[in-house]
Amino acid sequence: MFSSHDLMTARERFQAILNFKPFDRLPVIEWAGWWGDTIDRWRSEGLRNNVEIADIYRHLGMDVHHQDWARPRAHDFPQPAHHGAGFVKSESDYDALKKYLYPENCINVEAWKKWAPEHRKGDCVTWFTIEGFFWFPRTLFGIEEHLYAFYDHPELMHRMNRDLVAHQMKIIDMICKYTTPDFMTFAEDMSYNNGPMLSKEMFDEFMKPYYQMVVPKLKERGIRVIVDSDGDISEPASWFEEAGIEGILPLERQAGVDIALLRENHPRQIYIGAYDKMVMNKGEAAIRKEFERLVPVAAKGGFIISCDHQTPPGVSFDDYKLYLMLFHEYAEKAGSL
Repeated sequence: MFSSHDLMTARERFQAILNFKPFDRLPVIEWAGWWGDTIDRWRSEGLRNNVEIADIYRHLGMDVHHQDWARPRAHDFPQPAHHGAGFVKSESDYDALKKYLYPENCINVEAWKKWAPEHRKGDCVTWFTIEGFFWFPRTLFGIEEHLYAFYDHPELMHRMNRDLVAHQMKIIDMICKYTTPDFMTFAEDMSYNNGPMLSKEMFDEFMKPYYQMVVPKLKERGIRVIVDSDGDISEPASWFEEAGIEGILPLERQAGVDIALLRENHPRQIYIGAYDKMVMNKGEAAIRKEFERLVPVAAKGGFIISCDHQTPPGVSFDDYKLYLMLFHEYAEKAGSL
């Protein structure tokens, strides 16, 4: 139980939970913002127009966090022929594409300059995303060819990930010139509803060595390391742990992720997400039932409740305001247990 009479700042609260220390309440956050269709609906139902996402957080009484996604592709990177199409089938294809890859101006400098003073005061949490060693080659090979490439182009896959590591090392230094983020995520999405899309042997050969190059630099800075993978991550949770990654989000309930079982199997792993987005428009009883499922785990630390993906457009603005009202109630409850 948190015993201090002084409320924590947003940053203190977040840091305390990620470090399994006492906290006053849970942060009330939406880790990934909202779908555009969701925001459009809410604006037709009373949400103020023409405000930045952080202003929406403040308007709705939520904790403020800022994210930057440092992409390894330049703004003029070619568009795929269709969703899931690729560009690379050979070393020469990759060589030709490299002029569009690993840009120097890949972080939002003006945003970091703006966020840094707020972050130092503790009024917000900051984080960034870089693309992982499953996600990034897929954007070059294409979805189907990427899965074949583990067998057909193993050396090219390794080359891509070595180049990606070199770029990521620069990104970390660039961001930390302004402030040290509280956490970061590797974008991966290497699981689906039935589990991971590759074997542990493939993970160990093609992904783990590159995590082990980047993760120590992040930890030296005091940045908590989290992987963002959709689907059922129950099996690869231990793979990530072995690679030095400290946590996972978003823990999708529809894929069968059980937060209580995850915590039992991984006592010191950190988690963000897990709230089943499919109950958010089902009324107060259903919303409460989902919080009751999660709060016992959250009260023990290391777990920040949030929607297990962006809130879908089937959730009305009134639905969401009810969800937030109950979120605040259960956020306080978690801090008092």
